[in-house]
Amino acid sequence: MLNFLLQRLGVFLITLWGISIVSFSLIRLVPGDPVLLLLGDRGADPQLYAEMKATLGLHLPIYRQYFEFIGNALQGDLGASVVSRSPVVHEFFARFPATLELTLMAMLFGILLGIPLGILAAINRNGVFDYSVMFTSLVGYSMPIFWWGLILIIVFSVALGWTPVAGRISVLYAFEPITGFMLIDSLLQPEEKLAIFADALRHLALPAIAMGTIPLALIARITRSSMLEIISEDYMLTAKAKGVSKLRLYLVHGLRNALIPIVTVIGLLVSSLVAGAILTETIFSFPGIGKWILHSITARDYPVVQGGILLIGALVIIINLSVDLLYVAINPKMRGS
Repeated sequence: MLNFLLQRLGVFLITLWGISIVSFSLIRLVPGDPVLLLLGDRGADPQLYAEMKATLGLHLPIYRQYFEFIGNALQGDLGASVVSRSPVVHEFFARFPATLELTLMAMLFGILLGIPLGILAAINRNGVFDYSVMFTSLVGYSMPIFWWGLILIIVFSVALGWTPVAGRISVLYAFEPITGFMLIDSLLQPEEKLAIFADALRHLALPAIAMGTIPLALIARITRSSMLEIISEDYMLTAKAKGVSKLRLYLVHGLRNALIPIVTVIGLLVSSLVAGAILTETIFSFPGIGKWILHSITARDYPVVQGGILLIGALVIIINLSVDLLYVAINPKMRGS
């Protein structure tokens, strides 16, 4: 178990180093000069341009800039935003609860629907319900998020008027965040907490559905496949012959033993959702990390892009490491390795 953990930590550090190189390099390949974008019309003044470039550290050779970035990052300093002048770490964690809340709601949507649908599809193998679930999951997995998000907005926000188009809360309920999680903060308000909670949930519904459709499709298919293997096992046939109820047979004996691939997929999906929130947050104007980084790329805000991507990479790796440890805890065969 210790060797397993040390190997994973080694991979963690190497991967994080690779992410730092990629994040540092790619933003500098984007056309545009961040100094000119900041100065605007004043960028024509050579002295002012040189002073601003020196202030941002962009006058140094590229390798010096990278080593300064890594040296500061090892001390927990990812620099300050070129646009807002606020520390990147502070801006990241100010927006992270919004992205995390959206990701968790999207995964909850996928798990609560995907696992039951996968189990029922396996039980009714080669039936109408099975084919319907598999066809729908294939369509859900194939739909681009930007297209699906726009369809949801047109139907539920524009045509039916059931949900807001953008944001996290209506201006009528504006308040200072306490935890950063809008659903929790709404319930901590002294007045109209249920109304505020309902409003926050309505704002979160469409982005969570758009983001959770792909996890739903994958979880349903993996659950079906895993359950089909378990159903044919001897101990399942023995339990069925002994008259065990269907609910206990499939949920206790079946699902518990089918959880290993399901948990692995869920863990990988959570990490991919955290990393891939940019499209969803942009479509729904959701003020999270994805929208923040996309805006920073447009503004050529080097510290935000390279620091934000590095932090997201670290979170994704930590999630994957946690999934590996959970996999070991679930599967006794892995504990001796």
